[in-house]
Amino acid sequence: MFRMHAKMFREPWGESPFQKGDLKYVILDLIKDKPRYGYEIIRILEERSHGFYAPSPGAVYPTLQFLEEAGYITAEQQNGKKVYTITDEGRQFLEDQGHFTEGLKKHMKNWWGSKDTAEMRETMAELGSLGRLIGRRFRHIDIEKMARIREVISRASGEIESILEE
Repeated sequence: MFRMHAKMFREPWGESPFQKGDLKYVILDLIKDKPRYGYEIIRILEERSHGFYAPSPGAVYPTLQFLEEAGYITAEQQNGKKVYTITDEGRQFLEDQGHFTEGLKKHMKNWWGSKDTAEMRETMAELGSLGRLIGRRFRHIDIEKMARIREVISRASGEIESILEE
């Protein structure tokens, strides 16, 4: 149950903007620009999506492993972090897939749009704060308080749904 809620706050739209297998192109394109480590890739994607998407480590690290096994990147320990660098084979792979990667970049731009996202970011930050507040105090909340909290959230969810359907 916790994983579902944790995912909701990492991917507030409730889904990833990528199809299965797309993340390898995005990650490889980021590493093409300069060597990077896993959490840096997650952070960059979160920034580029205006905070609306951050791939989980469970998606990024297996993808990095795949890219390394395919010979598209190499890994080297630097300051206690595994830093990934693109290989000539990786550059060639990106070049060969240029039409696809350009389409994927366009899709990402359309997915997150260029409209003002400040209000949405602030709203999602509030939701995240609420989740963290409840999570921090969960062990000390009795069943009656938890039921009251759930009722408040349920009412708010219904009101938000009504607003969205207007």
